[in-house]
Amino acid sequence: MEFLDLVRVGSTVNINVNLSKDRLSSKTLNAIRESSSFKVKDFRLTDGKGVGVIVELSNGEEEWFFENEIEILDENGKIIPRLDEKENNIFLSNLLKNIKYKPKTKFKELINPINFFSWLIYSLKDIF
Repeated sequence: MEFLDLVRVGSTVNINVNLSKDRLSSKTLNAIRESSSFKVKDFRLTDGKGVGVIVELSNGEEEWFFENEIEILDENGKIIPRLDEKENNIFLSNLLKNIKYKPKTKFKELINPINFFSWLIYSLKDIF
């Protein structure tokens, strides 16, 4: 799932202070330590590639955070896990490791495009 599929304006999120404390003021850090969950007020493009969120802090001020600095909460206050790229890569590499290929020798088998693609995937699996 994409980040924007999981969070909406009004969603409740937690802030991971360890990832953002180097760029935040002490006033903001104190407000984050006072309360553990915050409401999303708006979104902000971070660098043309990512989306950040603007949250309202316990002291009434608004601050923005990168998407990796927040944890999205469900209605019960539990953290919604996000699929990381590492998890996707592990899944893909496990899938590719299990692919078997039996060499083809007959002409009809050699010109079959499905056999070509299975050979190509089998040949490229070590690169990934």
